Amino acid sequence: MANAFGHYNGLVVKDGRLINEQLEPGMTGIQKASLYRKQMKKQYKIDQIADGIERAKMRMDGDKDIYEF
Repeated sequence: MANAFGHYNGLVVKDGRLINEQLEPGMTGIQKASLYRKQMKKQYKIDQIADGIERAKMRMDGDKDIYEF
């Protein structure tokens, strides 16, 4: 939606054209989507590694209880 000054979600009307004045100038929607996808993939890998480390610690703690008797 436009406000009183002719701004449309980071776009500005100049000479009847919409000018992109968003945070990442020069980035297209496809580039932004690609960047978000890369970030999601990286976070997924980090979560998998953290989960593996946590499971390994749980197994090690469980093994210690077995040998304490």
